[in-house]
Amino acid sequence: MPDTTLPASATSVRVAIIGGGPAGLMAAETLARHGILADVYDSMPSVGRKFLLAGRGGLNLTHSEPSERFNQRFGNRSSTVASWLQHLDAQALREWAHGLGIETFVGTSGRVFPLEMKAAPLLRAWLSRLRAAGVRFHMRHRWMGWAAGETASPQTLRFETPHGTLSVQADAAILALGGASWARLGSDGSWVAGLLEHHIDVAPLRPANCGFEADWSAHLRERYAGTPLKSVAMALDRNGEPGTWRRGEFMLTESGIEGSLVYALSAGLRDAIDAQGSTFAWVDLLPDLSADKVLAQVSHPRGARSMASHLQSRLGLKGVKTALLRECTDAQDWQDMALLARRIKALPLRLLRTRPIDEAISNAGGVRLEATDSALMLHNAPGVFCAGEMLDWEAPTGGYLLTASMASGVVAAEGVRARLVP
Repeated sequence: MPDTTLPASATSVRVAIIGGGPAGLMAAETLARHGILADVYDSMPSVGRKFLLAGRGGLNLTHSEPSERFNQRFGNRSSTVASWLQHLDAQALREWAHGLGIETFVGTSGRVFPLEMKAAPLLRAWLSRLRAAGVRFHMRHRWMGWAAGETASPQTLRFETPHGTLSVQADAAILALGGASWARLGSDGSWVAGLLEHHIDVAPLRPANCGFEADWSAHLRERYAGTPLKSVAMALDRNGEPGTWRRGEFMLTESGIEGSLVYALSAGLRDAIDAQGSTFAWVDLLPDLSADKVLAQVSHPRGARSMASHLQSRLGLKGVKTALLRECTDAQDWQDMALLARRIKALPLRLLRTRPIDEAISNAGGVRLEATDSALMLHNAPGVFCAGEMLDWEAPTGGYLLTASMASGVVAAEGVRARLVP
């Protein structure tokens, strides 16, 4: 756990941190602990806007699961992110929050929240400590890259401000500009073009933890948009069959589906759509019942009752679940009891595309990790480091993204310290 006592800045080294989200702020705190001057620049009127909005429904700070499992939550970047988490893991993050006077608790799902469930008290305490340590904040400063004719280096950084263009001299820079989700809060991905111009390898930004679009009928849209499907399971498509099932809930929207169960599978769904043009999400409408049990109940004589009444009576299947079953099956499927039972246990839901990245909780893509060294310094821009969501990695919901973003800020700051301070 890092020491939370921050000395006033003592060195003459000047570091510019561009982006006032959790990664940038944690970088500033890490530098301040080493007595290094840090100036934080952000295009918005105040820092931490996405952090605050994410915490409105209860700030999910991190997750309490064992580190071995936690470290595997980052897909093909798990080994790299695990190295970041050696600098600030989930337990250390909880202790850091406690050092700010913010007590935490573990919810029933294992997620960790502040006792007050809000982000604002934590952010206020954090900013107060940073300012006391000498961190300086410059709001409404939009980074425009480097001075004309310069290579991508920290020497002269250009900003557009309410008072015109400003040039800033820096010994090192940490870019923590976020991705392209929730652009109204400052993360708009506008930095991509500038980095590409300087031959810095950037993977296209794509939605993560996002909703998906389907071709719903007018009836389903008008009647059931906004309705949750609870106690269901979902699986990715594996060559026309469902893969590993995951239980949870999701919601029908006017355009498709979203919700926690969808977000948990969103990386696989998105990648399949990118590769094939569309994909299927398989839905088990009754995961508590075996396939044999469902078949037995569907095949039970129904007399004069309609099939919908029969399914409700024998299986408790009704409302939005029955509507989705009808939406994703043909009329002849309802004449074949064995096939109908199979559809109840494995319903293919065709997805056409992701929702726009600006609606996503987070994003994939960004500065490729191969374009940086182990300290997150750009190979093609010595003295320029990257941190947070602008790097090419992704995480599921559950506190993983926030924890790893803040850990990357520590890594970048330690890289700056090693480079500039003997």
